[in-house]
Amino acid sequence: MVKEIESKDFEEVVLKSDGKVLVDFYANWCGPCKMLRPVLEEVASERSESKIVSINVDEAEELSSKYGIISIPCLILFENGKEIDRSIGLKSKSDIEGMIN
Repeated sequence: MVKEIESKDFEEVVLKSDGKVLVDFYANWCGPCKMLRPVLEEVASERSESKIVSINVDEAEELSSKYGIISIPCLILFENGKEIDRSIGLKSKSDIEGMIN
């Protein structure tokens, strides 16, 4: 399951996490974001070891600015609190799995 988080949870859930965390920066009004969500849910359900979270850019403007989010959906992969990969736009299941691996 993809967990919805808020800005206040970001440090604890993402930056202080051991291992990899895939963060989906999205907005409710974004069509490609809505299309990406079921793909992320599928990856999350099949890969229980993978931590996938989402954050609404409209409710997390400061965080979005800090990470330079200018286009959504934007997936950022963190490992041990550091950004190691980034992808913008609608992605396939295999693209997302490849990013996590």
